[in-house]
Amino acid sequence: MDEPDLWRELGQQLRVDSVRAAAVTKSGHPTSSMSAADLMAVLLAKYLRYDFANPDDPRNDHLLFSKGHASPLLYSLLKAAGAITDEELLTFRKFGSRLEGHPTPVLPWVDVATGSLGQGLPYGVGIALAGKRLDRLPYRTWVLCGDSEMAEGSQWEAYEHAAFEKLDNLTAIIDVNRLGQRGETMHGWDLDSYAKRAEAFGWHAIEIDGHDVEEIDHAYAEATKTQGRPTVIVAKTIKGKGVKAVENKEGFHGKALDDPDAAIEELGGIRDLKIEVAKPDFDRKPHEFETESLELPTYELGEEVATRKAYGDALRAVGDGRGDVVALDGEVSNSTYAEIFAKAHPERYFEMYIAEQQMVAAAVGIQVRGWKPFASTFAAFFTRAYDFIRMAAVSRANVKLCGSHAGVSIGEDGPSQMGLEDLAAFRAVHGSTVLYPSDANQTARLVEAMVDLDGISYLRTTRASTPVIYDPGEEFPVGGSKVVRSSDDDEVAIVGAGITLHEALKAADALAEEGVSARVIDLYSLKPVDVETLRAAAEATGGRFVTAEDHWPEGGLGEAVLAAFADAEDRPRVIQLAVREMPASGAPAELLAAAGIDAEHIAAAARRLVGAAVRA
Repeated sequence: MDEPDLWRELGQQLRVDSVRAAAVTKSGHPTSSMSAADLMAVLLAKYLRYDFANPDDPRNDHLLFSKGHASPLLYSLLKAAGAITDEELLTFRKFGSRLEGHPTPVLPWVDVATGSLGQGLPYGVGIALAGKRLDRLPYRTWVLCGDSEMAEGSQWEAYEHAAFEKLDNLTAIIDVNRLGQRGETMHGWDLDSYAKRAEAFGWHAIEIDGHDVEEIDHAYAEATKTQGRPTVIVAKTIKGKGVKAVENKEGFHGKALDDPDAAIEELGGIRDLKIEVAKPDFDRKPHEFETESLELPTYELGEEVATRKAYGDALRAVGDGRGDVVALDGEVSNSTYAEIFAKAHPERYFEMYIAEQQMVAAAVGIQVRGWKPFASTFAAFFTRAYDFIRMAAVSRANVKLCGSHAGVSIGEDGPSQMGLEDLAAFRAVHGSTVLYPSDANQTARLVEAMVDLDGISYLRTTRASTPVIYDPGEEFPVGGSKVVRSSDDDEVAIVGAGITLHEALKAADALAEEGVSARVIDLYSLKPVDVETLRAAAEATGGRFVTAEDHWPEGGLGEAVLAAFADAEDRPRVIQLAVREMPASGAPAELLAAAGIDAEHIAAAARRLVGAAVRA
């Protein structure tokens, strides 16, 4: 069988297996898989360089299904490559199967979870960046995109960054099958609309018939030879190709075929072609990084230092000691202080400009290759990338995020810049770690700890300079807290973090002058939270707590404290001080007072609790 005939037969096999897989649970997206079958058949049989027996080989190409709903096609490819059996293929979407409705890294050949549309290409940019600038290896990144998802703004962030970085190791393949979920897409089969926009961004664009295997072959060959810019292949295809009952018809998206046996017969029957996929054909090893002894920055007690500045100092320090640490920032590095790392290690710094979705996606792509990415911006702006953060958890990704300029304490910039939702958002992410340091030495220790944390870790830093209250040698384990002030006579516990920890200490001083002893707890780890210390404080103080946070009341520090007592028989009385009204511009001290989270309000709340206990 000559090459074109093999590709055609393989394309039909991929269609048949996509139909068969979806028929198992009568669910899935076989028609979306059938449109791209020829595109993937030629790629698998000739252009992909991948050792399926060794998915961790750093020389392997990377194949991402941005249109993750076409998972039956991906799993059919894995079967054709000999990575999975036909028996496993027919477990598609069954409980306990690795072959989930949308791909996840439960499968070793899947780099990232996809299915939330508009994400695969941004991830591909991150992987391609790692290949060019970090690994320095000539592997290629191939991304299969759907035409519907080209409406997502994240796709165009990816287009711009890929062109700017001259990622000629990246090829996007747009499966233009015209039909979305509820009807025709915005541009239908207007291939020029996709190609011309890509060219305007600086890409090389090729328009083809996505069912003509010779055209597909020529396009891939051209893509691999193009230098200095990424390539997009804009392929006109037919949704449900090969089965007249569904071919190019609306109303069949996300549905198994009504008569799979007839469809399989129409497609020429079941085949069992096995493709000997070419392995990487170069011997170069990844760029090796060095690890040296780590010297964290230290700060003197009483010194005034913003935790955002300590983040920058610590990031540079871990970058000095760990050659696998990478930093990204969203064009605010002179505010987050990531610029300190950028100046020390420019080869491992990525400026992502005002494109937070692409920044987080690039971090996820970079960590696919084993690097340790830290990405920073204002806390408020991570909300733009929240779907990427959520999906990063599905990807089992290990990324470290830092949000600065959080809360009303940032002052005159006003509410558009005040991250007041970030703690709640990050606490809600599966397997996340949420840290909120109160001084510079603590920040440095927590940045060091983040390097090797699994999952999504988030550090919240403060804009204002605050006093250093901890010795440089003090330890701050993740999941811990610090009892900053205590006695055997404590009547109330005050819990704060970041800016409010310092307000809590001032409140405790004022209370002490009145003869009221307050225990002050620095809850620097909001997730996981230090249940043991909180419960000990409840026992010592008769269950009286004041929590103070520069955050909305929902989902932040106060609710983290309450969660520590969710299954306790005796629950404490908690006064939860938080930002409850929409803030405005003003001086930080004015805004803390207006929100009711400054020292005066904290002390007043503690007095109410102690007074109520005395009256009782």
